[in-house]
Amino acid sequence: MAEGEPDALAAAYDRHIRAVYGLAMRVLQDQGDAEDVVQEVFSQAWTQAKQYDATRGSVVSWLLTITRSRAIDRLRSRRARPDSAPASGEVAVVELPDSALGAENEVLTAESAARLRSALSALPLLERVAIELAYFEGLTQTQVAERLEQPIGTVKTRIRTGLLTLREALNS
Repeated sequence: MAEGEPDALAAAYDRHIRAVYGLAMRVLQDQGDAEDVVQEVFSQAWTQAKQYDATRGSVVSWLLTITRSRAIDRLRSRRARPDSAPASGEVAVVELPDSALGAENEVLTAESAARLRSALSALPLLERVAIELAYFEGLTQTQVAERLEQPIGTVKTRIRTGLLTLREALNS
């Protein structure tokens, strides 16, 4: 992608669409907004591909970081315009096309998910809760601090420490 190869963007899209869309849906709880975020994520990945640094993380983690940021931006925008929010109880269910990578990739993904769940459950409770609120509920660190009634610095430390612990556990 960094060299402007459209096929590379297509391959990244095919490989990571489920994870990107899944995170966007989890944060936004709205099909239309999640689809918009997916489009924004891959557009941003295309335009910023030269800035990707493999030493800082995998492509999927880079894409999911972008997804989280775009989804939180969308939530903030939605809260600023309450009349545009979806009706309560409206749940989107979407059937995504099968990944081109096949069953082998699905097994690896299932194993990765199991390892992540195991690593998350091994974290100290306060670190795990802070990470879950930030990454699975889409809250900002300030919102996590308010919800947990903790200082922002404490929340930042817990999230950072927890993420470093997860990285070690998942890389071993």
